[in-house]
Amino acid sequence: MLVNKEIKDRVCYIEMQNADHFNCLSEQMCAELMESLKFAYDNECVGIVIKAQTRRGVWSAGHDIHELPLDGSDPLDFEVPMEKLLREVQDTPIPVIACVSGTVWGGACDLCLSCDMIVSSKNATFAITPAKIGIPYNASGILHFINQLGMNKAREMFFLGTPITADDALNVGLINHVAEENDLDNMLEEKFLAPLRRNSILSISAIKRQFRILSRASTVISAENFERINAYRSRVFDGEDYKEGIKSFLEKRPPQYKGKASDLD
Repeated sequence: MLVNKEIKDRVCYIEMQNADHFNCLSEQMCAELMESLKFAYDNECVGIVIKAQTRRGVWSAGHDIHELPLDGSDPLDFEVPMEKLLREVQDTPIPVIACVSGTVWGGACDLCLSCDMIVSSKNATFAITPAKIGIPYNASGILHFINQLGMNKAREMFFLGTPITADDALNVGLINHVAEENDLDNMLEEKFLAPLRRNSILSISAIKRQFRILSRASTVISAENFERINAYRSRVFDGEDYKEGIKSFLEKRPPQYKGKASDLD
């Protein structure tokens, strides 16, 4: 089992326990996380907390690179396990809180943003890194970052791929609260879980469903633009830079990218 779940005082604590592999969001990890979300809802919890055991200070390294396809298929297709997990977190009818202590990379950063709230220790950092590996991120994921952070900060995170600190993440609204590492659990309980238990979960659930619907309301794009987005992305994941990004990561060396922006013209 890669995930442990425990219900305490109407809150389900879900902990990723694959620290030896940096809690990569593999197919199995995603399946166990989704099962745990359903378990929490079925047992009438008022909230869910996602935590992680860490190794070398890594909360989660994001998408499991070993599972990325090299056959020209879309690495972030609608049915990819990680994409299904992100939607499941967003659609779970009770609040989901990411409790982060450590570094968060790639798809794990999107996982945190898919949660309703994020609390972190001061040593936490957040990075979205598809450009480092040559992956064309999908439109729904990019829009998710734009809605949460605004256009400029989203561009910074995607274009540079460098981690931002917890304080920076707090300033731009990526996270809700920062605490010292040894005070993180107390802060989570006092400022988030205790008030949550006192409030109407029926009301909260209705409000969360409205947030989800309203966040989608401004995302309608024309069929032509949708096809254009898919064309841009397919030229990337069907190209040599994508293969080089995965190969260099597995070989633990800097990538040698040769693609040009004009290749998308």
